[in-house]
Amino acid sequence: MRYLPLTDGDRTSMLAEIGVDSIDDLYADVPPSVRLDGLIDLPLHQGELEVERAMKQLAAKNLEAGAAPFFVGAGAYRHHIPAAVDHLIQRSEFLTAYTPYQPEISQGTLQCLFEYQTQVALLTGTEVANASMYDGSTACAEAVLMARRVTRRKNVVVSGGLHPHYREVTKTTLRFTEGKLTPCPPAPDGVEDLAGLIDGETACVVVQTPDLFGNIRDLQPLAAAAQAAGALLIAVFTEAMSLGALMPPGEMGADIVVGEGQSFGNGLNFGGPNLGLFATRQLYQRQMPGRLCGETVDADGRRGYVLTLSTREQHIRREKATSNICTNAGLCALAFCIHMALLGEDGLKRIAQLNHKAAIDLAGKLQPVPGVEVLNKTYFNEFTIRVDGRADRIVESMAGQGVLGGVPLSRLCPDREELADLILVAATECTTDLEMDQLAAALGKAVAS
Repeated sequence: MRYLPLTDGDRTSMLAEIGVDSIDDLYADVPPSVRLDGLIDLPLHQGELEVERAMKQLAAKNLEAGAAPFFVGAGAYRHHIPAAVDHLIQRSEFLTAYTPYQPEISQGTLQCLFEYQTQVALLTGTEVANASMYDGSTACAEAVLMARRVTRRKNVVVSGGLHPHYREVTKTTLRFTEGKLTPCPPAPDGVEDLAGLIDGETACVVVQTPDLFGNIRDLQPLAAAAQAAGALLIAVFTEAMSLGALMPPGEMGADIVVGEGQSFGNGLNFGGPNLGLFATRQLYQRQMPGRLCGETVDADGRRGYVLTLSTREQHIRREKATSNICTNAGLCALAFCIHMALLGEDGLKRIAQLNHKAAIDLAGKLQPVPGVEVLNKTYFNEFTIRVDGRADRIVESMAGQGVLGGVPLSRLCPDREELADLILVAATECTTDLEMDQLAAALGKAVAS
């Protein structure tokens, strides 16, 4: 059976109705130089059994995070997810959750999103949070757009400690807009003069903590400098678990706080889906992208939930919209909400402490390895090491020994040769002492070879 619903007659009829002679005519505006000439270099169609067999062979090449000593982070982290999370999100009323187009009859969905917003606001030290965004990188880009609307300025200063993927998504989002994006060079030591780059045309400064290299940053001086110049400070995080141990960015003066929420309730899943967190001051809530769920009472005085604010172009006139996000991450937000509720405030602090302790123990085991230097003075559960030799080759060598030993910085910043000997290493509550010893042994062998 071929999964092609249209016959040749159907296609001919459709082309005639459109007024073209062939399907190729539909691509007349695409330059010939970028069109494919012939078939893609892929196997031709096969039967279902053959496709299933081929896909299983491809899947067997993957090495799951839990199947080997795993020290990869750089924006996506391996954490334990309680069994209750998956059990609850797979209930039929949640599993099919989507944008509440008729919100008044979606009370359960709205309540979950309301609770999620409350958790995110408390976690980030802000007054209001939306529900919800695709991932941390798109949340970062949306935050920059929002800052430009609020300040009515165009220029953006980007820290060298911002994750390169976040920087590139923001750069792509701003590509066809006016204004200047000033990215600072990578700063492995976390030291850079961002305040000196702020002027009267700066809309916002984007800075990450813990940053790309794992350094923890005090945002208070930078927040004061930005706000004194009429600019906003956008604080970014890639590891939401760090907020269980560190001062929330909102309490340090950040105007907008965005980041990745994957660490709570959402597995690595070979790359997604993820969950973007977005929070800000109440003063700016009408400029937030996405949607805002609120609590009210019905005609009989009973508590109920409403879609208080929805600024998507699907819901209001396009020229009035603050966002073109046309779906939500409701199921991922629900998983986040359940995991956070299971932990509670005390549980969150304890698991954050476990993460930090794991990183301290790991640094202690790696520092004595010949040819290895731990660079960080401060970190949460991730830090940078310098190795004798090219980091990418050393990481490949460790993988050959069955240890996923971190992320070479050259993979994230391929144009920065000065980072070629740096590896980003992460440890979480899932990391055991035995795995740390295995990493130290594999690293020592890889550096020596």
